[in-house]
Amino acid sequence: MQLVHTVDQLNAALAPARAAAQTIGLVPTMGALHAGHLSLVELAKESSDVVVVSIFVNPKQFGVGEDFDKYPRTLEADTALLEGKADIVFAPSAQDVYPPELEIQTKHAGPVGNLFEGASRPGHFDGMLTVVARLFDLVRPDIAVFGQKDAQQLALVTNLAAADYPGLEVIAAETVREPSGLAMSSRNRFLNSEQFEIAEILAISLLAVCELIESGMAASAALEIGREMISGEPETKLDYLALVDPSTFVPLNDGATGPALLIVAAQVGEVRLIDNLPFQI
Repeated sequence: MQLVHTVDQLNAALAPARAAAQTIGLVPTMGALHAGHLSLVELAKESSDVVVVSIFVNPKQFGVGEDFDKYPRTLEADTALLEGKADIVFAPSAQDVYPPELEIQTKHAGPVGNLFEGASRPGHFDGMLTVVARLFDLVRPDIAVFGQKDAQQLALVTNLAAADYPGLEVIAAETVREPSGLAMSSRNRFLNSEQFEIAEILAISLLAVCELIESGMAASAALEIGREMISGEPETKLDYLALVDPSTFVPLNDGATGPALLIVAAQVGEVRLIDNLPFQI
């Protein structure tokens, strides 16, 4: 496994693969890796000849008052976890990704980017798409793997690839969960033991609402029950719990059928967590 920091080093590391017309897989991350990330790397390894894992805490996707400075930076531990799994780890600086002499085009998420996570974190998805596009330009992957846990991000990246990167396949990886059902997240490490248990309510409520809808209850009534479940927990502040179309993130009305996605975001203590559950109505 090679650890590279600059674009020149990245190109040198990828040169043999490009010369041999090998397929290149990319797993973009912000580091602080856990088993969920490693499942993305394994999926990329199954689908490509050479796997690049990027580790970059992107300043453009953090808003005012968000946790950019607090976001964990654990490169040494991350590279140890990736040994034997990734071929190249690309850990650039902000100047490598956004060189001052280069005019970087900001990618805009459009209407989907203003809903839910976008409404709670203005500008987040524009920043996310901008860095993803930069990584696509630098690595030039054949496949890119993203986790289903960040479902709105996944939908926007899939649209970006379809529009601007023909031939690039975006692969969705299932959410990896703790034994309790809590979705794995780099932010989970900021929960104390009591909050960790409290946070289980997100996954529990998603399953409960799904079961109620599948049993025939109106989605609006099922969602209200789920909201009460979450809001009743100590130290928990619900942002949203909604039933949406998984492609457009437009809320689904009572009586809707077909693919559906339950999405939730809540703050437990000082930690903001998200989760989702796809299913068919």
